[in-house]
Amino acid sequence: MPKTGKNQHARKDELPSTLQRSEQKAQDTFAKTYDSALESYSNDESRAARAAYASLKHSYEKVGDHWEPKGKKGPSDKRAEEGVKSSKPTAGGVDANASKEHLLRLARKLDVKGRSKMDKGELVKALQKANDAATRKARE
Repeated sequence: MPKTGKNQHARKDELPSTLQRSEQKAQDTFAKTYDSALESYSNDESRAARAAYASLKHSYEKVGDHWEPKGKKGPSDKRAEEGVKSSKPTAGGVDANASKEHLLRLARKLDVKGRSKMDKGELVKALQKANDAATRKARE
């Protein structure tokens, strides 16, 4: 995982693959939070990664195989709203708090079949599945 110092960027190949295909600001957000959390959590890499993804998801959403800026900053799902002790499932980078219209636009962009008949919850799940498939394909 990334290690950054002041005014230093993480090496791109140290970042998760979805971030390697994302803009520099997303990479920096993840790397800086990861490094800070790693120090705070006594080198617990798993916990640091969770904190870094939580920070990233506040400003970015996963679209296919990369992360894009969200239209509005804030928690991306019920789990993010409730915090670390939440038992709610994560939306896996999909901004479940976005409007249905926004989710439909992303579903169209990712060519999700049957999207016009889906409710908001179904769209979130379909987008998660489409994102996972795009990430798998990009890693091949």
